[in-house]
Amino acid sequence: MSRQSTVATIETIAEEVTAAAGVELVEVELKGSGRNHLLRVYIDKPDGVTHGDCQLVSDLISEKLDAGNIIEGQYTLEISSPGVERKLKKAKDFERFVGQPVKIFLKEPLAGKRFFEGELKTFADQTVTLDVSGHGDVAIPFEQIDRANLKFHW
Repeated sequence: MSRQSTVATIETIAEEVTAAAGVELVEVELKGSGRNHLLRVYIDKPDGVTHGDCQLVSDLISEKLDAGNIIEGQYTLEISSPGVERKLKKAKDFERFVGQPVKIFLKEPLAGKRFFEGELKTFADQTVTLDVSGHGDVAIPFEQIDRANLKFHW
């Protein structure tokens, strides 16, 4: 099985497990090669994840991965919260965090800039609108976003 299809299979399993556990799948990362792999699964929920949530998801994912022999060789599984500066990858992430400070890096420059920071004002019609301090609103097409994160504020 190719690495891409392995990750896709793991993501499918993780989606099923997290939905059953009542948490959101944020991201799946598979690192390493050969006989040793590191599998990181990031989960979240509105009130934050607990150690119990991580343990439940870990047990369920491990059981399914081992039963299907999905990852060749040995692997280490880490289940974690995405942290205070979590990645925003999916449309639903941008919808959920309207009103929060964010950092966005673009694939191509927009108005001569590839980096924007501000309050996530809206997400509609595949467009992210940021309130950038001192510059007003900036509309960013969703498909132009290379990566985005929440920005921790005190």
